[in-house]
Amino acid sequence: MNALIRFPDLSPEIFSITLFGFEFALRWYALAYIAGILIAWRLGVMAVRRKSLWPKNTAPMTPTQIEDLLTWIILGVIIGGRLGFVLFYQPGYYLQNPGDILKVWEGGMSFHGGLLGVVMAAWMYALRYNLPKLSTADLISHTVPFGLMLGRIANYINAELWGRPTTLPWGVAFPGRYAQDCPDVVGLCARHPSQLYEAALEGAILGLFLLWLVYRRGALKLPGLTVGVFLTGYGAARFIVEFARQPDAQFVSPGNPLGLAFQMGGYGLTMGQILSLPMIALGVWLIMAARRKAVA
Repeated sequence: MNALIRFPDLSPEIFSITLFGFEFALRWYALAYIAGILIAWRLGVMAVRRKSLWPKNTAPMTPTQIEDLLTWIILGVIIGGRLGFVLFYQPGYYLQNPGDILKVWEGGMSFHGGLLGVVMAAWMYALRYNLPKLSTADLISHTVPFGLMLGRIANYINAELWGRPTTLPWGVAFPGRYAQDCPDVVGLCARHPSQLYEAALEGAILGLFLLWLVYRRGALKLPGLTVGVFLTGYGAARFIVEFARQPDAQFVSPGNPLGLAFQMGGYGLTMGQILSLPMIALGVWLIMAARRKAVA
Protein backbone atom coordinates (compact mmCIF):
# COMPACT_ATOMS: atom_id res chain seq x y z
CA MET A 1 0.00 0.00 0.00
CA ASN A 2 1.29 3.48 -0.89
CA ALA A 3 2.27 5.96 1.80
CA LEU A 4 -0.62 8.14 2.89
CA ILE A 5 -1.79 10.38 5.70
CA ARG A 6 -4.70 9.17 7.79
CA PHE A 7 -7.29 11.87 8.33
CA PRO A 8 -7.00 13.19 11.91
CA ASP A 9 -9.84 12.70 14.36
CA LEU A 10 -11.44 16.12 13.87
CA SER A 11 -15.03 17.07 14.57
CA PRO A 12 -16.91 19.61 12.43
CA GLU A 13 -18.17 21.07 15.70
CA ILE A 14 -15.96 23.11 18.02
CA PHE A 15 -18.44 22.66 20.87
CA SER A 16 -22.14 22.14 21.40
CA ILE A 17 -24.54 22.90 24.23
CA THR A 18 -28.10 21.86 24.95
CA LEU A 19 -30.58 24.46 26.16
CA PHE A 20 -34.27 23.80 26.80
CA GLY A 21 -34.11 20.60 24.80
CA PHE A 22 -32.42 22.19 21.78
CA GLU A 23 -28.82 21.59 20.78
CA PHE A 24 -26.72 24.54 19.67
CA ALA A 25 -23.33 23.96 18.06
CA LEU A 26 -20.51 26.20 16.87
CA ARG A 27 -19.02 24.67 13.74
CA TRP A 28 -15.61 25.34 12.21
CA TYR A 29 -17.26 26.47 8.97
CA ALA A 30 -19.36 29.07 10.78
CA LEU A 31 -16.28 30.25 12.69
CA ALA A 32 -14.38 30.55 9.38
CA TYR A 33 -17.13 32.80 8.00
CA ILE A 34 -17.15 34.95 11.12
CA ALA A 35 -13.36 35.26 11.26
CA GLY A 36 -13.17 35.95 7.51
CA ILE A 37 -15.70 38.78 7.80
CA LEU A 38 -13.85 40.30 10.77
CA ILE A 39 -10.51 40.13 8.93
CA ALA A 40 -12.04 41.72 5.84
CA TRP A 41 -13.58 44.48 7.95
CA ARG A 42 -10.29 45.32 9.70
CA LEU A 43 -8.30 45.24 6.44
CA GLY A 44 -10.87 47.50 4.81
CA VAL A 45 -10.83 50.00 7.66
CA MET A 46 -7.03 50.01 7.69
CA ALA A 47 -6.94 50.74 3.95
CA VAL A 48 -9.44 53.64 3.96
CA ARG A 49 -7.62 55.29 6.86
CA ARG A 50 -4.47 55.41 4.70
CA LYS A 51 -5.55 58.24 2.40
CA SER A 52 -2.22 58.18 0.56
CA LEU A 53 -3.08 54.75 -0.90
CA TRP A 54 -5.94 56.09 -3.02
CA PRO A 55 -6.32 58.23 -6.15
CA LYS A 56 -6.06 61.94 -5.28
CA ASN A 57 -5.38 60.82 -1.69
CA THR A 58 -9.11 60.27 -1.19
CA ALA A 59 -10.51 56.95 0.05
CA PRO A 60 -13.71 55.73 -1.65
CA MET A 61 -15.61 55.46 1.64
CA THR A 62 -15.39 55.94 5.39
CA PRO A 63 -14.88 53.26 8.08
CA THR A 64 -18.54 53.65 9.05
CA GLN A 65 -19.64 53.00 5.48
CA ILE A 66 -17.53 49.82 5.44
CA GLU A 67 -19.54 48.52 8.39
CA ASP A 68 -22.78 49.25 6.50
CA LEU A 69 -21.42 47.63 3.35
CA LEU A 70 -20.61 44.44 5.27
CA THR A 71 -24.31 43.80 5.86
CA TRP A 72 -24.98 44.08 2.13
CA ILE A 73 -22.05 41.78 1.34
CA ILE A 74 -23.12 39.11 3.84
CA LEU A 75 -26.56 39.00 2.22
CA GLY A 76 -24.93 38.88 -1.22
CA VAL A 77 -22.72 35.94 -0.21
CA ILE A 78 -25.61 33.92 1.22
CA ILE A 79 -28.17 34.63 -1.50
CA GLY A 80 -25.70 34.50 -4.40
CA GLY A 81 -23.86 31.45 -3.07
CA ARG A 82 -27.07 29.49 -2.67
CA LEU A 83 -28.62 30.50 -5.98
CA GLY A 84 -25.31 29.82 -7.73
CA PHE A 85 -25.27 26.27 -6.38
CA VAL A 86 -28.89 25.76 -7.43
CA LEU A 87 -28.41 27.11 -10.97
CA PHE A 88 -24.87 25.90 -11.75
CA TYR A 89 -24.76 22.50 -10.10
CA GLN A 90 -28.22 20.99 -9.46
CA PRO A 91 -30.85 22.91 -11.47
CA GLY A 92 -32.84 19.77 -12.28
CA TYR A 93 -33.22 18.69 -8.66
CA TYR A 94 -34.27 22.11 -7.40
CA LEU A 95 -36.66 22.60 -10.30
CA GLN A 96 -38.48 19.54 -9.03
CA ASN A 97 -38.02 20.46 -5.34
CA PRO A 98 -38.17 24.28 -5.15
CA GLY A 99 -38.89 24.22 -1.44
CA ASP A 100 -35.39 22.81 -0.80
CA ILE A 101 -33.75 25.96 -2.18
CA LEU A 102 -34.27 27.65 1.19
CA LYS A 103 -32.68 24.78 3.13
CA VAL A 104 -29.25 26.42 3.34
CA TRP A 105 -28.47 24.51 6.55
CA GLU A 106 -28.31 21.28 4.53
CA GLY A 107 -25.30 22.61 2.61
CA GLY A 108 -24.78 23.61 -1.00
CA MET A 109 -23.04 26.92 -1.69
CA SER A 110 -21.16 28.06 -4.79
CA PHE A 111 -18.20 30.42 -4.56
CA HIS A 112 -18.83 31.76 -8.06
CA GLY A 113 -22.46 32.43 -7.15
CA GLY A 114 -21.38 34.09 -3.91
CA LEU A 115 -18.96 36.26 -5.87
CA LEU A 116 -21.75 37.39 -8.19
CA GLY A 117 -23.85 38.14 -5.12
CA VAL A 118 -21.08 40.29 -3.64
CA VAL A 119 -20.62 42.11 -6.96
CA MET A 120 -24.33 42.90 -7.13
CA ALA A 121 -24.47 43.99 -3.48
CA ALA A 122 -21.39 46.22 -3.80
CA TRP A 123 -22.65 47.70 -7.09
CA MET A 124 -26.03 48.56 -5.57
CA TYR A 125 -24.36 50.05 -2.48
CA ALA A 126 -21.99 52.15 -4.62
CA LEU A 127 -24.91 53.39 -6.74
CA ARG A 128 -26.96 54.30 -3.71
CA TYR A 129 -24.20 56.33 -2.06
CA ASN A 130 -22.49 57.55 -5.26
CA LEU A 131 -19.18 55.82 -4.53
CA PRO A 132 -16.43 55.21 -7.13
CA LYS A 133 -17.23 51.70 -8.29
CA LEU A 134 -13.80 50.43 -9.30
CA SER A 135 -12.13 51.72 -6.15
CA THR A 136 -14.91 50.15 -4.09
CA ALA A 137 -14.28 46.84 -5.89
CA ASP A 138 -10.54 47.19 -5.22
CA LEU A 139 -11.21 47.82 -1.55
CA ILE A 140 -13.39 44.73 -1.21
CA SER A 141 -11.28 42.35 -3.29
CA HIS A 142 -8.03 42.81 -1.37
CA THR A 143 -9.77 41.82 1.88
CA VAL A 144 -11.31 38.56 0.63
CA PRO A 145 -8.53 35.93 0.24
CA PHE A 146 -7.86 35.29 3.93
CA GLY A 147 -11.52 34.50 4.48
CA LEU A 148 -11.31 32.08 1.55
CA MET A 149 -8.28 30.47 3.17
CA LEU A 150 -10.15 29.90 6.43
CA GLY A 151 -13.16 28.54 4.58
CA ARG A 152 -11.04 25.97 2.73
CA ILE A 153 -9.36 24.92 5.97
CA ALA A 154 -12.85 24.42 7.42
CA ASN A 155 -13.70 22.29 4.38
CA TYR A 156 -10.69 20.12 5.23
CA ILE A 157 -11.72 19.81 8.88
CA ASN A 158 -15.22 18.84 7.74
CA ALA A 159 -13.67 16.19 5.43
CA GLU A 160 -15.60 17.57 2.44
CA LEU A 161 -14.73 18.73 -1.07
CA TRP A 162 -11.75 16.37 -1.13
CA GLY A 163 -9.65 15.66 -4.18
CA ARG A 164 -9.23 12.85 -6.67
CA PRO A 165 -7.41 9.62 -5.72
CA THR A 166 -3.63 9.95 -5.64
CA THR A 167 -0.52 7.90 -4.89
CA LEU A 168 1.46 10.92 -3.74
CA PRO A 169 2.87 10.61 -0.18
CA TRP A 170 0.77 13.51 1.11
CA GLY A 171 -2.48 11.93 -0.05
CA VAL A 172 -5.07 11.83 2.74
CA ALA A 173 -7.38 8.94 3.57
CA PHE A 174 -10.58 10.87 4.24
CA PRO A 175 -13.30 9.09 6.22
CA GLY A 176 -16.66 8.05 4.83
CA ARG A 177 -17.92 5.54 2.28
CA TYR A 178 -17.88 7.98 -0.65
CA ALA A 179 -14.36 9.21 0.08
CA GLN A 180 -13.19 5.60 0.21
CA ASP A 181 -15.03 4.59 -2.95
CA CYS A 182 -12.03 4.54 -5.29
CA PRO A 183 -11.95 2.13 -8.26
CA ASP A 184 -9.06 -0.35 -8.38
CA VAL A 185 -7.79 0.67 -4.92
CA VAL A 186 -7.11 -2.09 -2.40
CA GLY A 187 -7.15 -0.93 1.20
CA LEU A 188 -7.40 2.71 2.19
CA CYS A 189 -7.88 5.22 -0.62
CA ALA A 190 -5.71 8.35 -0.47
CA ARG A 191 -6.99 11.54 -2.05
CA HIS A 192 -5.52 14.94 -2.82
CA PRO A 193 -6.11 17.37 0.06
CA SER A 194 -7.40 19.83 -2.54
CA GLN A 195 -8.97 21.99 0.17
CA LEU A 196 -5.48 22.79 1.44
CA TYR A 197 -4.21 23.43 -2.10
CA GLU A 198 -6.96 26.04 -2.47
CA ALA A 199 -6.32 27.48 1.00
CA ALA A 200 -2.71 28.08 -0.02
CA LEU A 201 -3.21 29.31 -3.60
CA GLU A 202 -6.42 31.34 -3.53
CA GLY A 203 -6.04 32.23 0.14
CA ALA A 204 -2.61 32.78 1.66
CA ILE A 205 -0.52 33.36 -1.47
CA LEU A 206 -3.07 35.52 -3.29
CA GLY A 207 -3.86 37.45 -0.11
CA LEU A 208 -0.25 38.25 0.67
CA PHE A 209 0.42 39.22 -2.94
CA LEU A 210 -2.53 41.63 -2.93
CA LEU A 211 -1.38 43.22 0.33
CA TRP A 212 2.08 43.67 -1.20
CA LEU A 213 0.55 45.33 -4.26
CA VAL A 214 -1.61 47.63 -2.14
CA TYR A 215 0.92 48.72 0.47
CA ARG A 216 4.19 48.46 -1.44
CA ARG A 217 3.32 49.04 -5.10
CA GLY A 218 0.49 51.57 -4.83
CA ALA A 219 -2.02 49.35 -6.64
CA LEU A 220 -5.04 51.22 -5.27
CA LYS A 221 -3.89 54.34 -7.12
CA LEU A 222 -4.94 52.56 -10.32
CA PRO A 223 -8.70 51.80 -10.03
CA GLY A 224 -9.51 48.31 -11.24
CA LEU A 225 -6.01 46.89 -10.92
CA THR A 226 -6.46 45.22 -7.53
CA VAL A 227 -9.81 43.62 -8.33
CA GLY A 228 -8.37 42.53 -11.68
CA VAL A 229 -5.47 40.77 -9.96
CA PHE A 230 -7.87 39.14 -7.51
CA LEU A 231 -10.16 37.80 -10.24
CA THR A 232 -7.25 36.57 -12.34
CA GLY A 233 -5.46 35.03 -9.36
CA TYR A 234 -8.49 33.27 -7.94
CA GLY A 235 -9.68 32.07 -11.35
CA ALA A 236 -6.25 30.66 -12.23
CA ALA A 237 -5.83 29.00 -8.82
CA ARG A 238 -9.27 27.39 -8.99
CA PHE A 239 -8.73 26.28 -12.60
CA ILE A 240 -5.47 24.54 -11.65
CA VAL A 241 -6.79 22.90 -8.48
CA GLU A 242 -9.78 21.50 -10.38
CA PHE A 243 -7.38 18.99 -11.96
CA ALA A 244 -6.89 17.50 -8.49
CA ARG A 245 -10.33 18.15 -7.01
CA GLN A 246 -13.05 15.49 -7.01
CA PRO A 247 -15.88 16.78 -9.20
CA ASP A 248 -19.42 17.13 -7.94
CA ALA A 249 -21.21 13.79 -7.90
CA GLN A 250 -23.97 14.88 -10.30
CA PHE A 251 -21.42 15.25 -13.12
CA VAL A 252 -19.79 11.83 -12.61
CA SER A 253 -21.06 8.87 -14.61
CA PRO A 254 -19.61 5.58 -15.90
CA GLY A 255 -18.82 7.27 -19.20
CA ASN A 256 -17.57 10.45 -17.53
CA PRO A 257 -15.46 9.42 -14.50
CA LEU A 258 -13.68 12.80 -14.40
CA GLY A 259 -16.97 14.64 -13.95
CA LEU A 260 -16.46 16.96 -16.90
CA ALA A 261 -19.28 19.42 -17.49
CA PHE A 262 -18.08 20.08 -21.07
CA GLN A 263 -16.36 17.58 -23.36
CA MET A 264 -15.05 17.73 -26.91
CA GLY A 265 -12.62 15.45 -28.70
CA GLY A 266 -11.65 13.54 -25.57
CA TYR A 267 -10.89 16.70 -23.60
CA GLY A 268 -13.08 18.82 -21.39
CA LEU A 269 -13.57 21.12 -18.44
CA THR A 270 -15.19 20.77 -15.05
CA MET A 271 -17.92 23.17 -13.98
CA GLY A 272 -15.44 24.92 -11.68
CA GLN A 273 -13.08 25.50 -14.61
CA ILE A 274 -15.88 26.73 -16.88
CA LEU A 275 -16.95 29.27 -14.26
CA SER A 276 -13.34 30.35 -13.65
CA LEU A 277 -12.58 31.22 -17.27
CA PRO A 278 -14.81 34.36 -17.36
CA MET A 279 -13.20 35.48 -14.08
CA ILE A 280 -9.73 35.19 -15.60
CA ALA A 281 -10.79 37.01 -18.79
CA LEU A 282 -12.46 39.85 -16.86
CA GLY A 283 -9.50 40.10 -14.48
CA VAL A 284 -6.97 40.37 -17.30
CA TRP A 285 -9.13 43.01 -19.03
CA LEU A 286 -9.35 45.09 -15.81
CA ILE A 287 -5.58 44.89 -15.29
CA MET A 288 -4.88 46.01 -18.85
CA ALA A 289 -7.45 48.81 -18.65
CA ALA A 290 -6.00 50.09 -15.37
CA ARG A 291 -2.47 50.09 -16.77
CA ARG A 292 -3.56 51.86 -19.97
CA LYS A 293 -5.15 54.65 -17.93
CA ALA A 294 -1.96 54.98 -15.88
CA VAL A 295 0.11 55.45 -19.04
CA ALA A 296 -2.35 57.85 -20.70
